[in-house]
Amino acid sequence: MDRFHQMNPFAKRDSHSASSVVWYKILTLASWLLSVIVTVYYTFEPPHDGKHHRGTIWHQNRDHHSGFTLNPIITSIYWIVLFVLQLGYISHLFSSKTESVNAACAVGSHFILNNLLHFGFVMLFVRSHFVWGEVLLLVNFANLTSLYFRHNAYARFIHLPAVSGPLAWTFVAVYWNGAIMVPHQNSLVARIFANIFVWSILAYGGFFIVLYKDYTMGFNLSVLSASLGVAQFFRQVVALQWIFAFTIMAVLFLLTVVVAVPAWTGRQVPWGGTAERREPDAERAPLLAE
Repeated sequence: MDRFHQMNPFAKRDSHSASSVVWYKILTLASWLLSVIVTVYYTFEPPHDGKHHRGTIWHQNRDHHSGFTLNPIITSIYWIVLFVLQLGYISHLFSSKTESVNAACAVGSHFILNNLLHFGFVMLFVRSHFVWGEVLLLVNFANLTSLYFRHNAYARFIHLPAVSGPLAWTFVAVYWNGAIMVPHQNSLVARIFANIFVWSILAYGGFFIVLYKDYTMGFNLSVLSASLGVAQFFRQVVALQWIFAFTIMAVLFLLTVVVAVPAWTGRQVPWGGTAERREPDAERAPLLAE
């Protein structure tokens, strides 16, 4: 078992050897660049291979209307900010502080896998391989969920870009791609199911806000709910989906503020406990309560 633990890249460790840190630096940066490049490229250029219907990411989003169609502008801003924050996370692998390096390495294997799965999903999505794309999303959802529950008390510079940001997106993307994947996505039955399942975003975000006092998940999901609401409004004004999406956005944002303000000021949240432990070094102050 000890040998398996040493060989398992996803095992939880408090420290890392010099050689493993070097590999984390190389693989994390390389996988992040792969994820960024393919996302940016296929935002503007469609693939030129294969026999299936092909298109850019947002052409696919536009051509396959569903109850989970997203707004390109808001979602793109979400990803731009996330990529920039992830670059900040990667920079801590090169820090002179051992604590920062070990903390960044602790989530490194999951982060690398997330980047590779995101790369694979984009490659499949723009080529209309939605079923296989959904499989990769579900695998990544399991990967990021495992990461969250095993490493949910790291500092903000790790938690937001490497954990909650990708997890919130993957949760919404499962519905986004899943709605495209099913046949007759604009039928009455599909719309009814969309009207029901959209509330899972509120339930999911509320779970993390209430139990873990994680305001980053609340904010991430509120932004993605806004993207959904705007897209659905311009798609069909007389419909329930955009009303539901904006309601979810408002509730999540309100809950986020209720938790975030005490976290920033060191006060108690309304349902007990502190939202974060305060330390002299604000950057290293853990985000979540134990």
